[in-house]
Formats: sequence, C-alpha cells, structure tokens
Amino acid sequence: MFWNRKKAPPKPGAPLPATPPPLPRTSGSGRSNSSGGNSGPPSSVQFLTGDSDLDRRSVEVLLEAIARVSEARNIDELLIDIVDRSIEIAGAERGLLILADSSAGDSSRGEGGLTLRVARGKGGETIAGDTRFSTSIVKRVLDQDSPVKATVQSDSDALELGRSVFDLKLRAVMCVPLSAPTNQGGGDERAARGVLYVDSKAATREFSARDLSLFAALSQHISIALENARLHLHSIEKTRLEHSFELASAIQRGLMPPIPRDVSSLEVHGWYRPAERTSGDFFDFVKTVDKRLAVIVGDVTGHGMGPALITAAAQASLRSFLRVVPDVGTAVTMLNQDLSERVEPGMFVTLLVCAIRADGDCQILNAGHHEPLLWRKASGTIETVNCSGVALGIVPDGTYVSDGHLNLGTGDLMLAYTDGLIEAASIENREELYGEERLRAEFSRLCLEGASTEVIAKKLAEDALSFSGGAHDDDITLVVLRRT
Repeated sequence: MFWNRKKAPPKPGAPLPATPPPLPRTSGSGRSNSSGGNSGPPSSVQFLTGDSDLDRRSVEVLLEAIARVSEARNIDELLIDIVDRSIEIAGAERGLLILADSSAGDSSRGEGGLTLRVARGKGGETIAGDTRFSTSIVKRVLDQDSPVKATVQSDSDALELGRSVFDLKLRAVMCVPLSAPTNQGGGDERAARGVLYVDSKAATREFSARDLSLFAALSQHISIALENARLHLHSIEKTRLEHSFELASAIQRGLMPPIPRDVSSLEVHGWYRPAERTSGDFFDFVKTVDKRLAVIVGDVTGHGMGPALITAAAQASLRSFLRVVPDVGTAVTMLNQDLSERVEPGMFVTLLVCAIRADGDCQILNAGHHEPLLWRKASGTIETVNCSGVALGIVPDGTYVSDGHLNLGTGDLMLAYTDGLIEAASIENREELYGEERLRAEFSRLCLEGASTEVIAKKLAEDALSFSGGAHDDDITLVVLRRT
C-alpha cells in the first residue's frame, strides 16, 4: 500500500522539509507553473514528504475517505463531505465536483457541456446560483485524463488558462480527473467521467506537488463512490424492471380469455407463447350482440412491453365494440380509428375476426393477417380462406367490411395463427423456417386422427418449437375451432 513506500530517510542532522520543492517554472517566461500530460494521475506516494506528522495526517485523510466511501449510503452527502475535505486539505477557497454530461445524472447546473454536481466554499457553505470556473482547464483534464495545477503570476498567464481565470482573478487552480476502470480489453484502462476542482484568489496561495498528489488520491475514492452508486442504482433499476415485467406478464395472462364451453355446436381452443415476458399477440372469444361467437386473433408489430400495451388496448376496445355493434366491419372500423390516434408511426395491428353462428354460418374480416386454414371433413382436404385487407393503424379513416363468407360443415376445422408459428427457424439451419407447408401437413394429420381442438393446438405448437429447438424470435399464437 502507499503508506509503506516512503522516501529514503534524510541524512543525520539534516532538517526535515515541511513541503517538497516546487516544480520548476518555465524558464524566463513568467508563465504559469502547471503540471499535466498523458501519464495519468501522479502516484499517491508523492504526498509523503518525510515529515512524520504531515505524512500521518495525509494517510489519515485517505483512510478516512476510504472508510466513508465503503460505509456511504447517501452519495450526495458523501460527495459534499469529500469536496469540503478537499478545500480544507488544499487550503483553497472553492471546491467543485464537475461531471461530464454523459454521467451527470439528474444534476441541474451545466456549462459548456459540463454539469456541476457539487459547489462548496471555504467553511462548508454551498455555493448557489451561477458558478463560473475554468472550463478550458476542466476540458483539458477530461480530454487527457491527466491532472493539472496552475499558478497565475500575470494577466497573460490568466488569459492563457482561460477567460474565466482572468475574470475571476484566480491565483491558483488545481484539477484532477475522476475515473473508473472500464474493463475493456482485459487491462486496467480508465475513462474520465468528471473532475475534482479547487481554486483560490489568495495572492500567496500556490498549490504544491504534494497537494496535487493527495488531491489525485482523493479523486480516485470519489470515482469509486460514484461507481458504487451507479452500480447500486443499476441493481435497483434492474430489480424494479424485473418486477414490472413479471407483473405485466401476469396481468396479460389474466386478460387471455377462458375457453368457452357453453357455445352450441362449436369446440374452440386457443394457445399462445410470448417471445419475451409479454406478448404482442392476442386471441379472444366474444359473444356478439347478435348472439354469434366472434373468434379473434391479433398481432401487434414487435414484441415486449410496448406492443403488449397496444395489445391490451386493442383487445379491450374490440370486445366492447362487438358487444354493442352488430356489424363486425363497423366494430373493426371503430377500433381502427381508436388505434390510429394512439399508435406511433410504423406500428400497426393485424387482425382476423371470424363471427360464427350455431348453424356454421361464418363471416370473416381479415385486416392484414395471415389467411386461416380450413379442413373439410367431407373431403379430408385443406383450403385457404382467401380474404385480406389493410392492417389497423395505417389508414386512420379506413372503412372495414366482412369480406369473407363460408359455411362450416359438421366436423370441419379452422386454424387461425400469427406469423411467429410459421417463422420459427430450424435449429440446424436458422435460414430455414417452419413454413406453411409443414403447418398444413401437420394440421391435416391431426384432423384426420380426430384429435380435439385442444390437442391440435398444442401439437401444432409443439411441432414448430421442436423444429426450432424451443427458440422463437416472435410471439406464437393459434386458435383452432371445430363445428361439432
């Protein structure tokens, strides 16, 4: 550790220096005495002078900072305390903690792409209002990730360091980077996130090499505190999001309708699996105002939380419209007008509605959805129900009508599904999709076996997921209905 690496002891009888010798000034120029470059922060051992009392106090300052960082629960109080200690140690008049905008959090004051997180004066007072500082020095430290100390001896020195140094009549400025390991490339790389800055107008004040070294050591502990706070907040946010997704998933599962058991002459079953915690697909069974059963399958573009919210809104609205409006086309037109006012550009909803009577009469409205498959018991063949229209949310004033009409015979089965089913990719070749041909073959086989709608739905889903090794990039939803 740094306190074990002291300088060689002085010769017997030689006085112990109170402070290290000052850094050499630029010869004959009268310019500011500054240190900085690309070599990184000065070694923490440089503040050890050989003066036992002074060195003990320096080590105590750092040990106290380490303890505060490890025990801190309130990051704002910790940062204020460290800035106050920095002012006291350096004998400065002001101390500032300045962050780059990318890591500034919710701080409120900014200047030149920088955000002032803490501004304190000598005596532990908070500096309010517009606080000026040398942005040129701060940006230099951020750009080079290297400390700077400067002593101003003339107006030209001040102007060279920045207009604010001249206007504020600053005598001494010291600034060190706040940096944290990036863990990129396996090395101990560091990326500047902000700076610790002090200055003074006192004519006799000049920051020493020891001041800079101790100041740099303090900045490293501030970096640790900021990183710990960031990781803590990230952990809290991750836990909160996990809880939100679990809650949303549970709510969406609750919105999926129960399978109707009291519908005369019909047997239906629905199945779905989201690609993420929540789904952009939905199915529903609604008894319309004119005593038909509306079988609905919908698909909102994308998957995840955003589409799931649109899904819930579309499902609820359509269910309400179908219970008061006898014409399916009118109900879907109202839903389109409603969604067009809510969804963002580029987002749309495909929808298939089949309104079926007990005698097998079926009206179909297709708004940009996959065409359903119909298995005829009499012939043992599969037909594609040809009907199509524009997806919802694209044309705000679009009018929708029931564009398909057919009659289901006894034992006939219909399959409606979303594209996640046929777009499941092969586990052996991700370019090969499950496809409609495989779906038709498996659907036909299960129908010929006389399987129930529940078994058919589950077996079709299992076949597609077996083909893809259980992976699917999109939500999968399907509904099977049979006239009994």
